[in-house]
Amino acid sequence: MFIKRFDELGRDDIEQAGGKGANLGELTHAGLPVPPGFVIITDAYRCYVAEHQLTDKVAALAPATDDPDGYDNASGQIRALFSEKVSDTLRAEIAAAYTGLGADLPVAVRSSATAEDLPEASFAGQQDTYLNVRGLEDLLTAVRDCWASLWTSRAMAYRARQRIDPATVSLAVVVQQLVDAEAAGVMFTANPSNGRRDEVVISAAWGLGESVVSGSVNTDNLVVRKPDGMVISTEIADKAVMTVPAEQRTNEQPVPAEQRKQPVLSESDAAELAAYGTLIEKLLRSTPRHRMGSCRRTVLSRAIPAHHRPPRG
Repeated sequence: MFIKRFDELGRDDIEQAGGKGANLGELTHAGLPVPPGFVIITDAYRCYVAEHQLTDKVAALAPATDDPDGYDNASGQIRALFSEKVSDTLRAEIAAAYTGLGADLPVAVRSSATAEDLPEASFAGQQDTYLNVRGLEDLLTAVRDCWASLWTSRAMAYRARQRIDPATVSLAVVVQQLVDAEAAGVMFTANPSNGRRDEVVISAAWGLGESVVSGSVNTDNLVVRKPDGMVISTEIADKAVMTVPAEQRTNEQPVPAEQRKQPVLSESDAAELAAYGTLIEKLLRSTPRHRMGSCRRTVLSRAIPAHHRPPRG
């Protein structure tokens, strides 16, 4: 079996589901409003690599020295190796799991590495995410592209600097119902600018979260005090572009002029999100991977059912 539902996973399943997949399982068990989905576990990646005899090919192409140009050249050649079709067995499992979510449902397809967000190293943004993926063929392509993104030049160089043996890393893939969010962003449950653990920092912009993660848009930035949910700092940016769903995948388009300088989140939105962040921090606090206390996750506003909202204070 190469597929695990979120409710079949938890914090002890990083080797199967990667960091994202294991945490989504943990949040699902806690009853938080996680959009439904499943994880294509790391065994699928390893079987694909073995089936197409990629281990030796990757090793031959990987640069022997820490040379940026070498990593760039190697990355393109290595990633091209992942163009082969998946096995019939894996295809059938993915098709069944995808049908279980809904026929041709738009999904987010996210890389979930086994060496991800360690206490001594952060791999955020080094592997790929694909939004608004529709249909089985597009999903299978996105899965292979996620696997291939384990070999971006940035990821290879970072692993080399951290002295992480590339033979020890693997990749799971998270497939999750896409939330057609009015706004999205990231949230830290400890203030990364001053180290205060009683403050939540939220960065948000219009549309899907890709424009925030890629850095293509200025974000509204809010600081929320944990004990009472009070917003103590607000910076409203001129948000020129946003990422929106297209017929296939996503497009970047201009934000309407009247909306560019409007706040993305109200103070009540920010307080509600901060309350979720605090709950998640408490849930994961005992997990060694999170002992630094700065849980980072994608957040979505105005897409949260009222009956799931956490208590404030």
